[in-house]
Amino acid sequence: MTTQDSQPPPSLEDSILKVLTRDVTRTLSAPEIAQAIAAESDWHGLLKPIRRAAVVLAQSGRLVIYRKGKPADPLDFRGVYRMGLPRQD
Repeated sequence: MTTQDSQPPPSLEDSILKVLTRDVTRTLSAPEIAQAIAAESDWHGLLKPIRRAAVVLAQSGRLVIYRKGKPADPLDFRGVYRMGLPRQD
């Protein structure tokens, strides 16, 4: 039996941040991020887990959730939302 030096798969949080760092000036919707993470498979199942991960990331200050172009409270937002990295202005 041989042991392989394999890396564990990245967490969903890490995957979201990686997608967002591709263009730090843009915000992305949950479907856009889901498609970027799982382009070759059914990405629809990622939408709820992405929302939960976005809330955790927003609470820790690593991501901003936007509603109608404005930052939203991560614990109290509904409907369509976008995600972006915190701005360094």
